[in-house]
Amino acid sequence: MVRIAGVNIPDKKRIEISLTYIYGIGLARSRKILEHLKIDKNNKVESLAKEDINRLKDEIEKNFLVEGELRHQVKMNIKRLKDVGCYRGVRHQKGLPTRGQRTKTNTRTVRGNVRKTMGSGRKPTAEKT
Repeated sequence: MVRIAGVNIPDKKRIEISLTYIYGIGLARSRKILEHLKIDKNNKVESLAKEDINRLKDEIEKNFLVEGELRHQVKMNIKRLKDVGCYRGVRHQKGLPTRGQRTKTNTRTVRGNVRKTMGSGRKPTAEKT
């Protein structure tokens, strides 16, 4: 099992898909990295040579912000918004959508599946009267 940036990459998948297991690398960035290193994106991870794996590790660790560093940066950006007290920061504090989505309906995932109308989500009574 190959380990890149502290993440175990699955062996049986194509390298293009396997790289997306790393936080901060999506499909588009994965394709760009492989194109830059001239590695075929359809190869499986287990069939890669050691030198290719080492070049891949070096490229990702030197040129991209991934995993812990990226998570820390995102966390600090959100903390800055909260400290400044801007609209987006307040929305983060309240646990509501920050990018302009409507909240009268369709925010159950953010609000924790809270149902506000009468009768919805009521538990049945223990006995019939």
